Amino acid sequence: QVQLVESGGGLVQAGGSLRLSCAASGRTFSTYVMGWFRQAPGKEREFVAAINKSGGTTYYADSAKGRFTISRDNAKNTVYLQMNSLKPEDTAVYYCAADRSWSVPQTDGGYAYWGQGTQVTVSS
Repeated sequence: QVQLVESGGGLVQAGGSLRLSCAASGRTFSTYVMGWFRQAPGKEREFVAAINKSGGTTYYADSAKGRFTISRDNAKNTVYLQMNSLKPEDTAVYYCAADRSWSVPQTDGGYAYWGQGTQVTVSS
């Protein structure tokens, strides 16, 4: 089992940048695929980005392509989400998720472990 703790959220102006981090417990971080999701008020949780176990393959939602970058450091048990050119519509609680799947899920049902979330607010 893995425990996940997100950090790095905050308030930023439109056009700004934030880097989210998700620290995982345990010694088996490299055996988990990792994902980032977000949930805005009144909306369902949606996929943002995901990365395979080695970090060599990444996936993005259309809304994140070209602006967000997911990466991981297996030596530090941490996955990151670099968010650039932020827009007010990016405002949401951002969650990281982990799973030992052989594939890289792009739906929240594909992940067994979740962090508590970190708030990102983008002002116009």
